Amino acid sequence: MASGSRKSFYRSAAWIVLACLVVPMFASYYFDDMFSSISYLFDNPGLTQLGWDAAGYGRYASGYSVLCVFGGLVICGMLLDKWGVRITGSIFVGMMAGGAAIVLWALLSGVSWSLNAAYIGCMLFGLGSEIAGTAVTRSIAKWFKGGLMALAMGLHLAIARLGTAFALVLSPILVKEQAGHVYTLSETARPALVGMGLMAVGLILWAIFVALDAREDRISRATSAISGEDGKSQNDETFRFSDVLNVLGNKNFWLLGLLCVLFYSSIIAFKKFAGAILIPRFDIPASTAGWMVSMLPFSTVIFAPLFGILVDKAGKGTRWMVLGSVLALLAHLLLAFAPQGVPFWGYLAMVFLGFGYSLVPAALWPSVPKIVPDKVLGTTYALIYWVQNFGLLCFKWLAGIILGESESGPVSVEIMFVVLCIAAFVTAFLFARTSRRQPELMLDAPNR
Repeated sequence: MASGSRKSFYRSAAWIVLACLVVPMFASYYFDDMFSSISYLFDNPGLTQLGWDAAGYGRYASGYSVLCVFGGLVICGMLLDKWGVRITGSIFVGMMAGGAAIVLWALLSGVSWSLNAAYIGCMLFGLGSEIAGTAVTRSIAKWFKGGLMALAMGLHLAIARLGTAFALVLSPILVKEQAGHVYTLSETARPALVGMGLMAVGLILWAIFVALDAREDRISRATSAISGEDGKSQNDETFRFSDVLNVLGNKNFWLLGLLCVLFYSSIIAFKKFAGAILIPRFDIPASTAGWMVSMLPFSTVIFAPLFGILVDKAGKGTRWMVLGSVLALLAHLLLAFAPQGVPFWGYLAMVFLGFGYSLVPAALWPSVPKIVPDKVLGTTYALIYWVQNFGLLCFKWLAGIILGESESGPVSVEIMFVVLCIAAFVTAFLFARTSRRQPELMLDAPNR
């Protein structure tokens, strides 16, 4: 009876859980990208009362990854497996909201050290967001194990990235482009005010998830006690810190981590400076650039779930990773070398990049539970995010320097992204070869 009760609870609650989990991530994606389509504000420190320049904005954006890179993400990922998603996730969802509040205060205060304050806030926000994201991914893997995991993760990515789309479209409306205008502190902070409202809603829904997940665990323990498997299963699933060494010795972990950092850096770092790249390359206003780059997250709303279903039903995940890397490479080649001042090439590049941005994650994240045991799944996701954030820290900062110091900044920074995409393609190809050599992992098998 307990087993039937658990299955009934899963059927009725799994999609409610997913809905509760994606809203905090929607808020996180929005806040992280709220300046992407209006990054031109920081081309000249005289444009805003804040007085930030492109290098300063690049430093602020890179703050997201600092604590993640210098140990925080790895340690907290282990805590996630040790303490569970409810305790650890709640701590870091709170940290995410707290860091965002510091950024908002820095934008509104206008103090001489506003950049340093925002940098600290972005560091806290970044670590909180990444651990919250790890907790969300870990929870989806738990609730949809043996079922439509790739679809659920695709929906999670799609809805979360709507936060990016919302930021890219809304920010130019909130902060309207005006020639010769010096933007006040309150004008510059408008996107962050909206972000804090989204954070508040996310905190409420996270609390609902915690209640549902706690109930599921109570039902699970009751089922195990009745079947007499409780002691054995707990012993098998106990996390030990020595398990981290096993993850680090797994070559498949390193291939996925390297693919993640190369591929995501070519897209996330690009989005941070999308306005500063697209506006001069294709001679378009800021609002058009916002709509152009918003094609990336909007495309994932449709294609990430569809590709998730494809991975669930047909498999062949490693081949989709290779194809997605090729599409990202084609996109950045267009952005770097297409004719100047022709918006068509920018839109076409976004089509390619949008497909790649849907294909690779839809196949990559469901592959992680296939290469490691469940008890270290949170740690493994955190380690992959750590590798990813190390690359993002470097490439965001480097992109800001290139754009600020090079006369052909947009083209020069796009060449950097082209190199990243070539490396991502090579890594995806090597992972596909691993799939053929280790069929027991079932990396290319359907999930159902």
